[in-house]
Amino acid sequence: MSYQATFKRYEIKYLLTSRQKDAVLQAMQPYMELDGYGRTTIRNLYYDTDTYRLIRRSLEKPVYKEKLRIRSYQAASAEDPVFVELKKKYLAVVYKRRLVLPQTQAMASFQQGLPLPVHSQIADEIEYFRAYYGSLHPAVFLSYEREAFRALDGGEFRVTFDENILYRTFDLSLGSEAYGTPLLDDGQTLMEIKTAGALPLWMSHTLCRLGVYQSSFSKYGLAYQRMMTSPAMTTQRRNSHAC
Repeated sequence: MSYQATFKRYEIKYLLTSRQKDAVLQAMQPYMELDGYGRTTIRNLYYDTDTYRLIRRSLEKPVYKEKLRIRSYQAASAEDPVFVELKKKYLAVVYKRRLVLPQTQAMASFQQGLPLPVHSQIADEIEYFRAYYGSLHPAVFLSYEREAFRALDGGEFRVTFDENILYRTFDLSLGSEAYGTPLLDDGQTLMEIKTAGALPLWMSHTLCRLGVYQSSFSKYGLAYQRMMTSPAMTTQRRNSHAC
């Protein structure tokens, strides 16, 4: 079992209060519905080098950046599907390459350094990425509760709401429970608009009326920054400099 998909779109993020979220949901009712995933707890493993080269580069806000993760929409057992995703961003446009495999096959490839068990353009791009960056390993586990909505007219416009965003640097398994250190304050929601073009007028008017403005928010980026200021990581870096 395997399949693949590609995406090219803008992904615009907003931090909402609970009151703002309720107002946006009310405005969405005539235009949007829950998608096939609906309300889920998403689990991600973000891969990086020993020196966190990928996320450090991303935080510099370059014109081009890229990252690799493996995602599941449930606590994944051996044969459950997981999503190997190569995500690139160039001049504000997001390009995502997605390969879907049983968890055992995906994890065996990454844990044992084996080629992906699929021959395709997307698999080749992922393999090139892995070869270019060398030894990659799971750097952080990120989970969040997501509500995902799609347009009633069948268009590509989508809206997601992420809450209870948690991260940890241990127990890095897609089959584990969702727990860790929170990245959002109480009552906050991360809304993400995914669109191939301009926002619908009704959404633009809603955001303007509520005083909601675009926010720069990277889940892995914020987790990395928190990790770097944790007492354990600070001690580790100090010891490495002493050597």
